[in-house]
Amino acid sequence: MTLATRTLLDHSLSAINFDLRRIAGRVEEQIEGAVRALQERNPTLARRVIELDQPINDLRYKVEKQCLLVIATQQPTARDLRHIIAAIHIAGELERMADHGAGIAGITLRMSDQSPLHTVVDIPRMKDIACNMLHQALAAFVGRDAGLAHRTAARDDELDALYVQSLRLLLTYMMQDPAAVVPATYLLWTAHNLERIGDRVTNICERVVFMAEGVLDDYKPAVTHP
Repeated sequence: MTLATRTLLDHSLSAINFDLRRIAGRVEEQIEGAVRALQERNPTLARRVIELDQPINDLRYKVEKQCLLVIATQQPTARDLRHIIAAIHIAGELERMADHGAGIAGITLRMSDQSPLHTVVDIPRMKDIACNMLHQALAAFVGRDAGLAHRTAARDDELDALYVQSLRLLLTYMMQDPAAVVPATYLLWTAHNLERIGDRVTNICERVVFMAEGVLDDYKPAVTHP
């Protein structure tokens, strides 16, 4: 590979990284906004969060097209191919996280005519962990940092534990008060969306390890669902 070809390939990979970070930033903004809309019972904010979904989809497809173009035209090495394949998978995981964020916003709209519970259980804490995991996972990808990817994936256990705790609490509300069944179910769906975001961040971390070390293996969580 000539120096000019290497320079062009490095530039292309940097552009892919930049767009992935743009998507991740928008997804993080969407998750933050979705949970804030739920806490504030703010349908206007919820609708704005839902509107963010299509631009994220568009960016995902842009990244995939960039990756395919690099493969077709720039003869990437095996190391570069791992980078490109990881980027394609990460773009898909980010787009699905955006769907979960939009799903939380949709729950806020559905809850507009429901009496609120006096708590939103551990949803704000789950949101904080999920967003931090997402931020760290993208940093690990850009830095090709397998160690950071492993540490980030391990935090999924915290998220799973909070989900199980929320599930138990919400089921208790349902058993104690029939009027709480519908709002508690909506909050349970919200917690499940955040738990799934953590799973998708873990998938990203697995791809980072594959990119950096050539090893592809499932992360084994310590916490299992009841």
